[in-house]
Order: sequence, then C-alpha cells, then structure tokens
Amino acid sequence: MIAFNDSADSSSSGHLRFPSGQIVITPNALSQLSPSEVLVALKRHLNGDWGDCCSEDRQANDQALESGGRLFSVYHTEDQQKFWIITEADYTLTTVLMPEDY
Repeated sequence: MIAFNDSADSSSSGHLRFPSGQIVITPNALSQLSPSEVLVALKRHLNGDWGDCCSEDRQANDQALESGGRLFSVYHTEDQQKFWIITEADYTLTTVLMPEDY
C-alpha cells in the first residue's frame, strides 16, 4: 500500500465529520484510479457522503459516527469503475481500494 499525508483536513467546509488517520491506497487502486477522482471521493467520505452505498451500509456508517465502528463508502469513477474507501473504527487508517483488493 502507498501512504500519503492527509491534506484533506482543509476541506472546502473546513469541518470534517471524523479524522482520517493515515491515508493509504492499494497498488491496484493507484494504478486504476485518477488522483483527482480519489481526492474528490476522500473529501466526500470524510464529510459523511457515503457515495453509492446501500441503505444498510449508509445506516451502519451513521450509527458508527455516533457509537464507533468502521466507516465504508462506495464510489464510481467517471467511467464507472467501482472503488471503496474504508476508515477503521479507531480512525487511525483510511484505505482507498478496489473491491477485488479486499
């Protein structure tokens, strides 16, 4: 996995819903996704926009924000490639990955 510094703390609103911890991206995701699409999705994730999750995952994320738990978002690139962003329950790590990387 590739790690990079978290510059998402300066989102356009200035207020994130939760901390990202270290942000990493799998080599597979790095090779398939454009940096701009990843950054847009990271900002959405950290602001509580769960993307294209099913309603059950959306509810689980909202509950996790209140009581703790892993946060899971689903996004699609402009050419409809699905990718995920997962933040661990302790907020120490956020991973960008392709579904097949899980």
